[in-house]
Amino acid sequence: MAKNNWAAMADPEIVREICRNIKKMRINKNISQQEVADIAGLDRTTISRMESGRAVTLLTLVQVLRALDKFDILDAFEVQSFLSPIKLLKEEEKKRKRAGKSKNVVREVPKEDYNW
Repeated sequence: MAKNNWAAMADPEIVREICRNIKKMRINKNISQQEVADIAGLDRTTISRMESGRAVTLLTLVQVLRALDKFDILDAFEVQSFLSPIKLLKEEEKKRKRAGKSKNVVREVPKEDYNW
């Protein structure tokens, strides 16, 4: 299955595509619109309107995703922070390589009487 070119799509077209996919998820789970509505705490007509491509609120979308047990879709919105290879190398250099006293500690030399 080819991926959508979301950037090339108009906003209303994106909404329709998301709604079509929500409908496919519901059908694949073999759940009726009424069952989704009951689980989500929504009216069946809200589910019907959404599946026909009409815009819904973000809250409604979250409620439907919960009802369909499809929260894994939201992982796409999680921002990952990546370090560049150079920054990773610099961070690795800062880590201690072995045990011992820090070089910044001033060592006191014991005063002893030396008789030569």
